[in-house]
Amino acid sequence: MNSVKIIEIKKSVFEDNDRAADALRGELKKKGVYLLNLMSAPGSGKTTTLIQTINLLKDKIRIAVMEADIDSDVDAIKIKEGTGVESIQLHTGGMCHLDAEMTQQGIDGLEDKYDLIILENVGNLVCPAEFDTGAVKNAMILSVPEGHDKPLKYPLMFSICDVVVINKIDVMPYFDFDLEKCKEYIHMRNPKAQVIPICAKTGEGVEAFADWLLTEVKNWKK
Repeated sequence: MNSVKIIEIKKSVFEDNDRAADALRGELKKKGVYLLNLMSAPGSGKTTTLIQTINLLKDKIRIAVMEADIDSDVDAIKIKEGTGVESIQLHTGGMCHLDAEMTQQGIDGLEDKYDLIILENVGNLVCPAEFDTGAVKNAMILSVPEGHDKPLKYPLMFSICDVVVINKIDVMPYFDFDLEKCKEYIHMRNPKAQVIPICAKTGEGVEAFADWLLTEVKNWKK
């Protein structure tokens, strides 16, 4: 029986991306630029959280935002209007995530003067978790209406995130959401993950996330 050559395409794609991501991180370190990869499901409040967070930080560090979506420039406009910082839109051409090369293209489109670049990744809990973007740290937002059992359903996403922001805590009384149980499930996936409850609409708790991010940026520049 004749044998055929088998090529593990997915493995090859991931390995190539990992190398590109490591190279990008190295370049960012040399420049003193901190890249945060922010992920979540659609409707979790990523953009609102970013606006609140940036407005707390923009007088302390230089910030830019890259908004990734399949189409539209709605979020980039919201960030620009809500904060005044530079915001660019990345269209993925139908892809449900960004990889290191696409992230590099976005960074190349920014001015070379920032301390912090925030990548708001495409909204879903599967594909973005699989690809290293070259970010220094990964963060995600879980909103209360999604349920406290999300870490059980999307293990990879929660396992790669250094901080989990639990948004919309103002509506907890109206949903069957157990905050302590959610923390327990998150730490099952990643014992080192920080958990920060917030309400992006009112600003409650956002300062804790901003403080975490500011400390991260300062430590990266050392």
